[in-house]
Amino acid sequence: MRVAVTGATGFIGRHVLAELRRRGHETTVCVRNASVLPDQFLHMGADVREIAIGASDEPDWPDLGSPDVLIHLAWGGLPNYHSLHHFEKELPAQYSFLARLVKTGLPTLAVAGTCFEYGMQSGALGEDLVCLPGNCYGFAKNALHKQLQFLSRTHSFNLVWARLFYLYGDGQSSNSLLSQLRQAVMEGKEVFDMSGGEQLRDYLPVTTVAEFLTTLAALGQDIGAINICSGKPISVRRLVETWIRENGWKIELNLGHYPYPDYEPMAFWGKMDKLSAIISTIGGPPGDARAPHSSL
Repeated sequence: MRVAVTGATGFIGRHVLAELRRRGHETTVCVRNASVLPDQFLHMGADVREIAIGASDEPDWPDLGSPDVLIHLAWGGLPNYHSLHHFEKELPAQYSFLARLVKTGLPTLAVAGTCFEYGMQSGALGEDLVCLPGNCYGFAKNALHKQLQFLSRTHSFNLVWARLFYLYGDGQSSNSLLSQLRQAVMEGKEVFDMSGGEQLRDYLPVTTVAEFLTTLAALGQDIGAINICSGKPISVRRLVETWIRENGWKIELNLGHYPYPDYEPMAFWGKMDKLSAIISTIGGPPGDARAPHSSL
């Protein structure tokens, strides 16, 4: 199977590309500027195509090598979730790019959505819940999903809308919780400043997320919205304490130093019934699907 990937050089994309290669799929790496592509991508045998989302010369499906599937991870303007850029610039550019590929023959499209589409709703969040996004990023992602649903009424294609919850692992942004904690340890700091840590979240290792995305995309089925999550809430404090214990780090937590984020509720996590049902039909979950943490 030939699989094209946008955002392939990003945090999730690198792991998705590695998983595709492990499974023996042919891959097409879609990048804005191939001249700055890291060496690791040049040595893995992937077909590289230069694209510019939102540009006047957007590619057709054959321009990407006529892939069986596009895993679409690219999105600009993060991590500023409140920026108007998400629906003023990113949303129209994203839809134009994806719609052109679908209209010229793309059979299956798998897009990274976000748990922020659910907005400030608390508790266990299922795909049948009405989305009430409370920030610009969540609004734009939800709007793109709806646009693609309307597109599917006139152009036949399979859509996988993968709502990602929280994830961690190698290559994560330096602004992420795990990266900041690791950096504090490397600098020999005795104390790590964080929020109160009592908020409940849904975390998965990025390697497990990559396995789920690859599996769902390769099915070639019209799955629609689906949560990519563990299905089990864990407090941020417990998660950080687990990272510290598993890595043998010597650092104390300064809880309450930062306020809780204003763009997410105190307690929410994903329901994974739909994901579990699909995975079970093909032989069980990849990796440790339900594990809220694993050794790093």
